[in-house]
Parts: sequence; structure tokens; C-alpha cells
Amino acid sequence: MEISNQESTVGAPRLAVFARRGKQRRKLLHVGLLCAAIFSLLGASDSARFNRLGHQLMCICSCGQILLECNHVGCPSSDGMRNELMASLDRGDSDSLVEQGFVQKYGPTVLAAPPTEGAVNKAAWITPFVALIAGFAFVIWVVRSWKNRPEPAIAGGLRPSAGGELDPFRDQARKETEL
Repeated sequence: MEISNQESTVGAPRLAVFARRGKQRRKLLHVGLLCAAIFSLLGASDSARFNRLGHQLMCICSCGQILLECNHVGCPSSDGMRNELMASLDRGDSDSLVEQGFVQKYGPTVLAAPPTEGAVNKAAWITPFVALIAGFAFVIWVVRSWKNRPEPAIAGGLRPSAGGELDPFRDQARKETEL
């Protein structure tokens, strides 16, 4: 037993050194990750604004795609529009000023989403939701009308499941189809 006690007392300082080194390494790792996150957020503010504004604008080459996602080879419009967007961000223009400049130059169709001011623009926002609700209501009405439809009348007033008139034919069909 003395040997194991000696081993445990000799190994204890070693374990404490390893534990301290592990804590120091974890602290350094946490500080490094925190610094990397702060530097990436500080440096990415212009590119984040560029991406946000570029996704709020449409390319005017009649492709119907978002400005930053226009994938036409040799598109005559997207490169120039991207350069204009970058130049306005370099000048320090606000987001609304950038959008207003694009609307004045290219018209209101350059915006990916219609503005919320004005009766026509509000209608552009409301109409898809109203159409969706009307479509659901129509589907529900059609399903209920099919469900509540009366059974068709059969000539002579006989229903196939009403009586035993068809039992001999069913028996004959069973006998003929048995192997």
C-alpha cells in the first residue's frame, strides 16, 4: 500500500501542472476566438451592407433576378449597377439614399420588394395574401360540395347493395373464378 500512496503523491503535482496548462490553453483559445470574431465583425460591415442592399435591388437586364445573383454571362447591367452600389457605399450614403438614387435612375422596378407607402403599393403587398386565402376557401367549398353531393339514382330505383337480386350472379362469378 505504501507504494501506491507514494505514486499518488508523486503524480499529484504533475497532474496539477497539466491541469493548469490546460486551463491556460483554454483561456488563450477563448481570447483568440473572441478577437477573431470582433475583427471579422468590424471588417465585414461594408460587405454586409453591400450584400443587404444588393439583395434589395433587381438587375435591369430583364432577367428578373436579384442584382447580386444575376448570372448572365456578359450581363450589360449588373456590373455597372454593382459598381454604382459600391461607389455610393464608399461615399457613405445611407441605405435609403442609395435606394432612392437607384429608383431615380432606373425606376421603381429596380426594387425587389414594393415600398409600403401609397395605396397601390399596399395593394401589391396585400393582394397575394388575399388570393391565397380566397384559393383555400374555394378548395374547401369544392371539397364540401363533393362530399355533400347526393348519390346518383339508378334506373328502376334499385341500388346495387339494396337487395339479394344480385346474389346469384355474385355466386356464379365466385364459382367461375375459383381455381
